Amino acid sequence: MMKIGSSSWKEIIRAGAGALAIDVDQAQIDRFVLYADELMKWNRKINLTAITDPQALAVRHFLDSIAPSGLIPPGASLLDIGSGAGFPGIPLKIVRPDLRVTLIDAVRKKVNFQKHIIRTLGLENIGSHQIRAQEFAAENPFDVVITRALSTLTEFVRLALPLLAQDGVILAWKGKPGEIRAEVSTLMSGENKDRLSVSLSTYRLPGFAAERTIVAVKKSSSPK
Repeated sequence: MMKIGSSSWKEIIRAGAGALAIDVDQAQIDRFVLYADELMKWNRKINLTAITDPQALAVRHFLDSIAPSGLIPPGASLLDIGSGAGFPGIPLKIVRPDLRVTLIDAVRKKVNFQKHIIRTLGLENIGSHQIRAQEFAAENPFDVVITRALSTLTEFVRLALPLLAQDGVILAWKGKPGEIRAEVSTLMSGENKDRLSVSLSTYRLPGFAAERTIVAVKKSSSPK
């Protein structure tokens, strides 16, 4: 079985990022190795992820997390809601050190792991907080609000909008474009059809034939 940190494992990160039009250097790849090693160590004691196969971990956690890097403006402030074991916020911070990242999760053990990884990787301008999204009040609105964890698009947007800057964007990870049409239709019903705009970006992960989708939601600049 492939091992974390092996040359073939590192090549999955390098080539996979390249296929997503993201350049990663050796130092960033080494951070992914350390991240993966620490995740597996902690996972033996506390349940952080069901994905333990090294190849699947590289693809389904790290590469999937960084897929929307090109959709995020330079120097953006970013909030990751329900970050769990740090996905997608920490991988995005690794490949986009210019970002100012805040992670929130309601589960203490997950936040403890996030803080451990932030210290271990020596990341700056990133913080982790144990709090529910419904209770989180930011001093300043965020340029980008993201999640891979919440179930429905409508629920996520409801939580994210009060925390989003006027010209900001909400990013949600979803499956095939055809599978999310109903979710988008539900989101854009009622008053949302006039105050929000939605766009979809698709990508494929190495070893997976099915498309993945990033749903981008923005506040409309003017009534439609």
